[in-house]
Amino acid sequence: MAPVIEAVNLSKKFHIGAARTHENSLRETLIEGVRASWNALRSGWSNHNQAEGPDWIWALKDVNFSIEPGEVVGIIGANGAGKSTLLKILSRITDPTEGYIRLGGRVASLLEVGTGFHPDLTGRENIYMNGVILGMSKAEIQARFDEIVAFSELEQFLDTPVKHYSSGMYVRLGFAVAAHLQPDILIVDEVLAVGDMAFQKKCLGKMGQFGESGRTILFVSHNIPAVLTLCQKGMVLEHGALRFQGDAKAAVHYYASKMTRTDFEPKTHVVDLWNARGRVSRYQPWLRKLEIYTGDGAPFEGAVDIGTSLRFSVEFLLHRPSANFDARIHFVDAYGQFVFSSLSSYEPNSNWGERSGVQEFVCEIPGLPLTPGEYRIEVGLVVDGRAVDYVEFARDLKVRETDFYKTGKVPSLGFIVHEQHWKLK
Repeated sequence: MAPVIEAVNLSKKFHIGAARTHENSLRETLIEGVRASWNALRSGWSNHNQAEGPDWIWALKDVNFSIEPGEVVGIIGANGAGKSTLLKILSRITDPTEGYIRLGGRVASLLEVGTGFHPDLTGRENIYMNGVILGMSKAEIQARFDEIVAFSELEQFLDTPVKHYSSGMYVRLGFAVAAHLQPDILIVDEVLAVGDMAFQKKCLGKMGQFGESGRTILFVSHNIPAVLTLCQKGMVLEHGALRFQGDAKAAVHYYASKMTRTDFEPKTHVVDLWNARGRVSRYQPWLRKLEIYTGDGAPFEGAVDIGTSLRFSVEFLLHRPSANFDARIHFVDAYGQFVFSSLSSYEPNSNWGERSGVQEFVCEIPGLPLTPGEYRIEVGLVVDGRAVDYVEFARDLKVRETDFYKTGKVPSLGFIVHEQHWKLK
């Protein structure tokens, strides 16, 4: 049986710091699709004349894989690994710089919020437009229309232009359309995280049914349990390269082993974030420095007991005046899951006023509530509602096995510990 998806020497290059080039809408892309597909089948896309040098980065480089009909494949990797770029190429939203893809069926995608929708059209009109793009007749769309609306739970907003939708409403309608118009291939990015928990669960259930029906799913997620539950196969991307492909459980183990390797900044309580190796490639430096101390003022040395108090100093540069900025410290486990986060916006008295230039936040965590294990600390900055900088692997953190509850038993279940009291009546 021929693969339903085949990628050959797939590569994509971007210019660092350049203004965003125009990305074709889904409709415009499909207008070019016939020509692009013909070129891909003949010899692939290739552009060897683009400038080389330090101002260019490869978001993907020489990626090769094939996926059989009916396979459900999870794609995992750290931020900036190339996952979203790969899905955009597979969805015909952007072209590769080199290499080519072959697709053996109709593709429906749920990527960035709003992708594939015309903002001035209503929800109803966008449903029909997407069906036509997938090559369906009006009768076929009408046959599934009520099911789409019921799943999205947006009936009262159906005749409202989607430019007035919230991000959650976009995701509801987008997933409902993508999953119910019977594509051969369903591509879903981390965008599902925008929806509420109940709707995420509903979507995962629908994806499970979709996979059981023999259709193909590509699923990008940092939700490792969902990947293990939903997917049969797994692919791990790292710095634009495909590092592993195999069954889902083996892929997760490979990813976890990579996350625990020493890919951190120098082992010190003062971390240079400005020149950090772990900066996500699409961001420019705003974060300057991270300092970590224990509650008694001693420099952090990498390992602490359960419940240890920590103090963080985050220094950053506001390149422009703003009264809306949010520093974030994330604690991430070996599987890449966020297990605890501390945000400056969680502070009740967070009206800092308009600032510019170098700023410094101090965050105190009275007792780190994590169970024993290996973690990493990541640091981010959001300005005016938009992420402007993010550093992965800023510092590693080990929580030692200690008798937190004073019972002689080391906590081992779950992610957190917390004071608790039991009484027998």
